[in-house]
Amino acid sequence: MIGTILAVGFGGFLGAISRMLTSSFFNKIIPHDFPYGTLLVNIIGSFLMGLFFSYASSKGVHIFTKSLISTGFLSAFTTFSTFSYENLLFLQSGDYFHFFLNIILNVILCLLAVWIGFLIFK
Repeated sequence: MIGTILAVGFGGFLGAISRMLTSSFFNKIIPHDFPYGTLLVNIIGSFLMGLFFSYASSKGVHIFTKSLISTGFLSAFTTFSTFSYENLLFLQSGDYFHFFLNIILNVILCLLAVWIGFLIFK
């Protein structure tokens, strides 16, 4: 049990740092009127989650590895809380276009990404 907890913690540490670096880099190269960095990490993380679970279901993966990668790294890499906060800011500023665009893009593109990732090992 302690090994699994440490795996989740270590994966989460790496995932959170990776999210910060990826999102920050992407936000520097694209203007900030839309949260592209958050969208990007959510799409990448969703794709990797589909890829990982597709591989895990076909090859079998140890619980330690699942904990490290899915619960730890990928859960910390993707960010529902930042997505929610950014949408709240859009609502508070009356920017309904970006509010709905952000929700639609995140939901559709992330579902598509996890599905494509899952298809790779099928």
